[in-house]
Amino acid sequence: MQIRHLQETDTGYKVFLYIFYGCAFIMTSIAAYGIYAMFTEWEKTGTYVMGEALVKTEFPYKNFAKLTTWLFFSTIVGWYCVTRIGWKKTTNLRSWKMALTQLMVLGFAIVCLYEVLYNFTVLNAQITAGIIDNRVPDIDSLTIAYPDPSRPWNLIFATKVFLAAFIISSHALYLSTRPRKDLRELDA
Repeated sequence: MQIRHLQETDTGYKVFLYIFYGCAFIMTSIAAYGIYAMFTEWEKTGTYVMGEALVKTEFPYKNFAKLTTWLFFSTIVGWYCVTRIGWKKTTNLRSWKMALTQLMVLGFAIVCLYEVLYNFTVLNAQITAGIIDNRVPDIDSLTIAYPDPSRPWNLIFATKVFLAAFIISSHALYLSTRPRKDLRELDA
């Protein structure tokens, strides 16, 4: 199977580039809103729940996708666009640099997988504990006081963020282990 690499002159390149810019805008906007909401909550109450504002905010209208879903979507799509438009930057990465990159990405994937499983397990346990009392808990408000008890994380936010990081790092590991050609070979 012949793999065709995207070139700057291809129309598809511009499509991926513009979609990446759109994803970057979405991620930046959501991060800015999240930071603003966190500082506002910190000033009012002296505490905050990491990611809670993003889980509870629906966009563009009520009962549509939450900001965490938009963040999850845009990070994965943005990453894919980066791998399609930035592939030339990695063609000359060889030997010890590639080995260190692969080990770093593998470690990141392992940590992210652990965090996804941990957060998902705690989320399920809290949902089950709430249902035992014959009431369904507000899933969007479930938190975990980890790693710092004074700054808990929203479990939906933590699960989605670490799942996106796991998908991206696993894809990066996959791409880094594929056979590489030199740019001179690709132009021939």
